[in-house]
Amino acid sequence: MTTSLTLLPAVDVRDGKAVRLRQGESGSEMDYGTPFDAALNWVEQGAPWIHLVDLDAAFGTGDNKHQVREIVEKLGNRVHIELSGGIRDDASLEAALDAGAARVNIGTAALENPQWTASVIRKFGEKVAVGLDVRGTTLAGRGWTSEGGNLFDVIEQLNEAGCARYVVTDVMRDGMMAGPNIDLLREVSEYTDAQVTASGGISKLDDLRDIAAIGGGVDAAILGKSLYAKAFTLDEALVLTQDVTIV
Repeated sequence: MTTSLTLLPAVDVRDGKAVRLRQGESGSEMDYGTPFDAALNWVEQGAPWIHLVDLDAAFGTGDNKHQVREIVEKLGNRVHIELSGGIRDDASLEAALDAGAARVNIGTAALENPQWTASVIRKFGEKVAVGLDVRGTTLAGRGWTSEGGNLFDVIEQLNEAGCARYVVTDVMRDGMMAGPNIDLLREVSEYTDAQVTASGGISKLDDLRDIAAIGGGVDAAILGKSLYAKAFTLDEALVLTQDVTIV
């Protein structure tokens, strides 16, 4: 079976604004205006998905519920939304899905509350992805401010729970325009039957070709700094993904 690479432009929300961070570091924000306008821009350019992140909820410094809910409720019928940040219990997860998110991305809770994570994976199936934010092979939680164990030990546990998708981010490359960690993505894809979304470091169109060439379960990529810094356009990336296939 062949498929194309699915692209998810990112909208990261901090203190009510759309921002981008360097290596996930709090205080490194660059302001890109209102979150809704940022999301609408990608929708109008043809994005099939948006990766929407409440950074304050992830860092434990508050939340941006109003801005996030506005995007999900107003744009959820025009684009698939993957919501991330602060989803750590039944209430926050079900609120996200009820608002119209197509998928939620669980990060810290997968490290701190694995039994709950396994239960929601079994209950919601493909509507739940697990974010694996990595330094080397060590996982990071709480907005990348804490350590959470060995990557492959955690994947093994999540595989047993039936996790359908992992969102894999090399923290050291995120926002750095240094290229994706192809070796890491390949290792994860070989360690699981789940689908894998690549995140972090994408800086040029050839990076998308390299990700697609991994094959296996790596079938999606999150685009952040590369789009905001105008390294290439979303249209160029979408055209490219129509020309490359994943086997």
